[in-house]
Amino acid sequence: MSTVILGGGIIGSSIAYYLTRDSSPRKNEEVHIIESSSQLFSAASGYAAGFLAKNWFASSVAPLGALSFNLHHELAAENGGAEKWGYMKSTALSLDVSDAPGRTGLRGARGDDWLRQGTSRAEAAAKIENPSLTLLQNEAPAWLTKQRGGRVENISHGETAAQVDPPRLCRFLMDTATSRGVKLHHPAQATSIITDPVTGTLNGIKIQDLNTKTEFIIPCRNLVICAGPWTAQVFKTLFPSSGARIPISQLAGYSLLLRSPRHTVDQERETYGGRSHAVFTTYPPSCGFSPEIFSRHGAEIYIAGLNSTQIPLPARAEESPAAMQKEQIDELKKVAVRLLGKPAEGRVESSEDVPNMDDLEVVREALCFRPVTNRGTPIVSRVRDDLLGGDVKTEFEDGPVEGRRNGGVFIASGHGPWGISLSLGTGKVVAEMIDGVETSADITGLGV
Repeated sequence: MSTVILGGGIIGSSIAYYLTRDSSPRKNEEVHIIESSSQLFSAASGYAAGFLAKNWFASSVAPLGALSFNLHHELAAENGGAEKWGYMKSTALSLDVSDAPGRTGLRGARGDDWLRQGTSRAEAAAKIENPSLTLLQNEAPAWLTKQRGGRVENISHGETAAQVDPPRLCRFLMDTATSRGVKLHHPAQATSIITDPVTGTLNGIKIQDLNTKTEFIIPCRNLVICAGPWTAQVFKTLFPSSGARIPISQLAGYSLLLRSPRHTVDQERETYGGRSHAVFTTYPPSCGFSPEIFSRHGAEIYIAGLNSTQIPLPARAEESPAAMQKEQIDELKKVAVRLLGKPAEGRVESSEDVPNMDDLEVVREALCFRPVTNRGTPIVSRVRDDLLGGDVKTEFEDGPVEGRRNGGVFIASGHGPWGISLSLGTGKVVAEMIDGVETSADITGLGV
């Protein structure tokens, strides 16, 4: 009996990858991925920053974070990830240009506060890693423009941060999974659950091809919903009589992908030794957000941090560009020039409506929607039968039982901006839950 995965982003691709690994007891069973967009990785999986952290997480997520970080390293080492998807070790820095009197450095706030309040994600690192807050101006990369009164602090120690190019990693996972026999259906969507007419047991799912509008049924006992910010909608569609509320909503995020004459491929290789930099800023309150900047393989620079909870979620991910607001992109461009443009003595200020990008080249403007939960941590869990509405049974026994072959409904979503970092760990533990073996990380705090 097959497994159906609803969502073909980084989480769905990772689950399929680990379900079909050689050591999986289900490697010869059918796996199907259902993706509603006609363009793969057109949501956050394709437009994320790709920053990886080992220990920047709340206690309930920490085991999954450490597992996933180690899996990223192993996957890259075994498959040439440095070239194939830009895997690089990273140095994480905090840049404080807040102009606040009596600054005392990073405050160590709750790990997800920065997400909605516009403060710096570096505060999570300060709480977890507790570094000595030493001025390290010589740690700043040459592509970062010096700020008057700015203070740079190293917030990563040893080998605890890394960087990837998300769409290239997604493509590797998806291509590997489909080469192993995983069947990808897109654009398509799940419309209803099929149950045994006598027992009420889940035994299939009805799928609609969004191009032809034809419907077909895939027999299955295992169903995984990992549809990003659309997860709650998908769950409600498939289990309309359920009283359970899946607390996953959307957080829109703008980003720019840039090139700078102060950062070249030769510098990436020779000056920085093939190492990336991640810069988390504490910006003046008047800015309204704290920019995040990442150098990536091939001398690309990614800047983001301008988020919104007010933009409605589109029906499909590929419709996101239509929701982009020009004034927001312009604001991000202005900040990019301040942080990455020519030094002040060589800069030409512009009063044009469209910001003068100085000598920076804009490779891509983007808006994507990330799935967030109200508790700030993801949901990675089996859904109990009593939460499915009473009309569906899955014959799933609680607790890890070696060799179990019963079915289940699972949710893996709500990772916020940590989807890429937590992807491989999530894929592995969901595959292990489906396989009926003990999970490689404790996820008891990530239930529905």
